[in-house]
Amino acid sequence: MSVLLIFIHVIVCVALIMIVLLQTGKGADMGAAFGGGSSQTLFGSTGASTFLSKATTVAAIVFMITSLALAYMSSNRTGKSIMPNSPTPVSSPAMPSETKTDAAPNTPQTAAPSQPQSESAPKK
Repeated sequence: MSVLLIFIHVIVCVALIMIVLLQTGKGADMGAAFGGGSSQTLFGSTGASTFLSKATTVAAIVFMITSLALAYMSSNRTGKSIMPNSPTPVSSPAMPSETKTDAAPNTPQTAAPSQPQSESAPKK
């Protein structure tokens, strides 16, 4: 089900991009803004809604529906793993943590005296 929905979503995305790029810009009607002859049309300077504007609306609605459906499906996943055949990882043993008790106050610990190191290089 989700594969089909993703396929439809991608097709609608590409279609929406192509439809928007095929439309003429608002700059094409600048002559009408300054008293050109096309400003006296029946539907105003924008004209009637064309096939491309209706297709843009339909593609945008389908895009939003598929986006919401995919978001809903991804948020309501069950506990299935995306790698069902892989072995479960073995957890490493936990490091022993130091426990502090109220009976023993925190006192600074002194380091054990270090052994003098023998010098392997001869002195000059």
